[in-house]
Amino acid sequence: MESGVFIEFPTRAGMTDREAFAECFALVDAAEALGVNSVWLAEYHFSAISVLSSPITIASAIAARTQRIRIGLAVVLLPLAHPIHIAEDIATLDHISQGRVEFGVGRGTFPDTHDGFNSPFAESRERFDEYLEIVVKAWTQERFSFTGKHYRCDNLWVRPKPLQRPHPPIRVGITSEVTFPLVGRLGFPIIINPSRVFALSELAPYIKQYREAWHAAGHAGAPQVGLRVPLYVATTAERAYAEPRASTMAAMQGLGNRVADSASRVGTTGDWSAQAQHVRSMSYDDWLRDKVVYGTPEKVVDRLQQLRDELNLTQILYEVNHGRQLPYALQLENLKLINERVIPQLK
Repeated sequence: MESGVFIEFPTRAGMTDREAFAECFALVDAAEALGVNSVWLAEYHFSAISVLSSPITIASAIAARTQRIRIGLAVVLLPLAHPIHIAEDIATLDHISQGRVEFGVGRGTFPDTHDGFNSPFAESRERFDEYLEIVVKAWTQERFSFTGKHYRCDNLWVRPKPLQRPHPPIRVGITSEVTFPLVGRLGFPIIINPSRVFALSELAPYIKQYREAWHAAGHAGAPQVGLRVPLYVATTAERAYAEPRASTMAAMQGLGNRVADSASRVGTTGDWSAQAQHVRSMSYDDWLRDKVVYGTPEKVVDRLQQLRDELNLTQILYEVNHGRQLPYALQLENLKLINERVIPQLK
């Protein structure tokens, strides 16, 4: 099973943007030294607690300062970007990194992000489908044309082509129930982020829908399932419970408020009001049971092995700073314990 770490370039209270970049690049360097397989970057706009608004630029900096670690983007918010620019930028990054790019894509979970780009959230799924098709055509065809509802082009010659052929691995981010069979039919690997909708124990039937849709569409090979999950590993159970509590509670509160603010927006899928109410009603112990994996190395190994076997996971992508409030020393210790005492037991 593959593994990798999400680094979210957070800004704690009193931290400058410059300090946030320096701290997170230091964590990237530590991940490279520890032999971490991949580092992953999300895309956040208009955030008071992260400077990760330009992940492709940051990925280029990571490529320049590392030699081995793969660099994942999860997810690039396709509806907010120009598909030709994305095709060119990711292909360029693939060359700069000597073929170490993983390309994760999504449409974006929250309507307020789309508002800031004057991009209607209700159109985001249509735009996502079109733009992903365009990116793949730009990478795999010498020249291509496209006619869609939101984009048209004629006989374009896009360069560079990616170093990895036919293109960097593509993964689609999933945060809602309806997306599982849709992506299965398209034949792309998935990365599941359970935080808003799912408990970890509820994922199996949705993954089954994804696999059934994949096989029904006649795709070759086996479907690949990645799970994004916050981990916190400490030398004692007491530390693993207490040290991440304040940061985790901040994550819970922030998610509940943001889901509630988006509940009435056009284009959302599912009952966001009920989801907000559920998140807001959860205790810290509820969150530990349903959303994260915290504990001693032995406990975390056991839980991850259980999830791997129950869900037939091919990839674990873990957060080391859930809630983005942990001091650097605890993030680094967590990263070290994960890679010295957990990941080796999962291979």
